[in-house]
Amino acid sequence: MSTSVLITGGAGFIGSALARRLVQAGYDVAVLDVLHPQVHGEHATLDLPQSVRMFIGDITHAPDMDATLRLFKPAQIVHLAAETGTAQSLSEATRHGSVNVVGTTQLLDALTRAGHVPEQLVLASSRAVYGEGAWRSGTHTFHPSPRSHADLMAGLWDPQGPTGDSAVPLPSRAGSTDPRPTNIYAATKLAQEHILTAWTAAHDTTCSVLRLQNVYGPGQSLTNAYTGIVALFARLALQRQVLDVYEDGRILRDFVYIDDVVEALFAAVEKPAAPARAVDIGSGVPTTIHELANTLAAICGAPDPVVGGKFRDGDVRAARCDIESAIDDLDWRPTWALKDGLRALLVWIADQPGLAPD
Repeated sequence: MSTSVLITGGAGFIGSALARRLVQAGYDVAVLDVLHPQVHGEHATLDLPQSVRMFIGDITHAPDMDATLRLFKPAQIVHLAAETGTAQSLSEATRHGSVNVVGTTQLLDALTRAGHVPEQLVLASSRAVYGEGAWRSGTHTFHPSPRSHADLMAGLWDPQGPTGDSAVPLPSRAGSTDPRPTNIYAATKLAQEHILTAWTAAHDTTCSVLRLQNVYGPGQSLTNAYTGIVALFARLALQRQVLDVYEDGRILRDFVYIDDVVEALFAAVEKPAAPARAVDIGSGVPTTIHELANTLAAICGAPDPVVGGKFRDGDVRAARCDIESAIDDLDWRPTWALKDGLRALLVWIADQPGLAPD
């Protein structure tokens, strides 16, 4: 069994939780992280086991990568380092391209300079690569174009079928749903997939791509404006504030709890791909944003959420996935129901300094 793992972006939300799980299972773990203030605040507080080797460095900076691989040559690499803001990527495209695309190529070039080929690279990709995914109108399945700013201004939320009929979203599935990114962030994540798949094939090693749905849970950054809607709504609900729900409230998402995501990544490490694989990781249960807001408000005794018609350019209308391939390939399945996960998140947030409810 491969016993050493390098986690890029390993001091973050998912990475630190995965590091703890790997150490618990007996792995030798190292973490590379730049400790960006947007994610960690001005004074980063690390939550890593003592045995984890911490390398503070920038994945886009070749000397940092070379220094890391001189000291630690992992059997496997879990690549989590990435910029993740959908809206932010539209105004900071260079930053997202640099970290997500160039950072990935820098990692690979550093491996080449070190003369080291890992047994597997595991990529935490995103459901965003699908864009709007596939929709069905009657008996016809189609891939809608990205929603334009003009459409959103006019309140045309749902994609229309080819003849103008109403349509319903279908669950995305790796291998059968075409990836069609609708924002810069999503395009960079798909580029990561292509780069790693090509490099590993050329070097006779393998790659596992896990397309994560909306991950939430204890340990999320509560200061990062791009950390996700669940943490934002949970913090506001604890403070008994009114939750502002975008569009008509019927945006559809698959919210997957952090422990389930960590177990999926752990399963990929434990069972390297042969051949390369791509799987979807989610709860398998679609939830509207309005349902999410109502659940949190009810738990916290907050006012009823308000559906205000605001929107965010680059957002997709619906994101849900079929997790059967992950169940089959990884021998994994999610165990956390949404309400249980939300309660665990609320308990954790309430225990954070300065964030307790009034």
